[in-house]
Amino acid sequence: MGLFGFSQDLGIDLGTANTLVFLKNKGIILREPSVVAKNAHTGDIEAVGNDARNMIGRTPGYITVVRPMKDGVIADYETTAQMMKHYIKQALKTRSTFASKPNVMVCVPSGITMVEERAVIDATKQAGAKDAFPIAEPFAAAIGAGMPVWEPTGSMVVDIGGGTTEVAIISLGGIVTSQSIRVAGDEMDDAIIQHVRKTYNLMIGERTAEEVKMEIGGAGNFKSNEEMDIRGRDLLSGLPKTITVKSEEIVGALHDTVESIVETVKNTLEKTPPELASDIMERGIVLTGGGALLNNMDSIISEETNMPVFIADEPLDCVAIGTGKSLEYIQHFRSQPNVASRPKPE
Repeated sequence: MGLFGFSQDLGIDLGTANTLVFLKNKGIILREPSVVAKNAHTGDIEAVGNDARNMIGRTPGYITVVRPMKDGVIADYETTAQMMKHYIKQALKTRSTFASKPNVMVCVPSGITMVEERAVIDATKQAGAKDAFPIAEPFAAAIGAGMPVWEPTGSMVVDIGGGTTEVAIISLGGIVTSQSIRVAGDEMDDAIIQHVRKTYNLMIGERTAEEVKMEIGGAGNFKSNEEMDIRGRDLLSGLPKTITVKSEEIVGALHDTVESIVETVKNTLEKTPPELASDIMERGIVLTGGGALLNNMDSIISEETNMPVFIADEPLDCVAIGTGKSLEYIQHFRSQPNVASRPKPE
């Protein structure tokens, strides 16, 4: 029957780009973009998730498509609560026990403030949770990647999401040192949009930029002769136009963002106690999150740190899986004064 009588407790990866829901004993049962379409006249929610994402750039004036999460934290409280309510209902719609509210473990960035963390907990409860427990994102990612987080050995995880990059050293069920920067996948997309605008006087949307990043983007000295045709609006004539971009120019456009992530990894390693650094040298660094899939990202981090670097088996799912698996340790998290596995201030 589990800790709470019903195995309907949820783990939620409330990401800037995507929201994933993990149902205890079932695994990941929902994966949708963190996007909401609202009616400006009535304030009603018109669509959530994939349906809302398909509306981006294609809506009449009175419907606005928003991403209520920004840089891993809540930018629009009411919309986030409504979005989470929709996802919790979706996740539990086949359950006859819906009358019994689920307990929810929800991930938050490790660099979050107490006010931002409170907003996440309140929004989760408003969305229909009986109780809500925050868990630090890199800690959840490490659990989901199968790292030995409860053992007295150093594990290093780099979670490159949509809004934030989280780097953490974990040992004995806690974060020893960590760093969180609000530079990740969204910044990469924005860098591509700015490059195309400056170089070709062409305005492209976020979805196009993301496709370019995944198709021909890369980190560091990534070499490829690939090209890609993209469509957008010519800023001079105002008319639609198609251009061809090369892989090497996209790699150049992403350089500063990648450099920020690499620097964060190096800074975190510099603060690591020697014994744990030796463990990491032996076990390697594990990459999770969508950014881990950027061409050559693992190689460039390995070159810059002289450490072995591995991409987790399911990088996009690690945080959700870890958040769901952490439901078993909910009593441990209940005893924490604040966010689970947040490092002590130095």
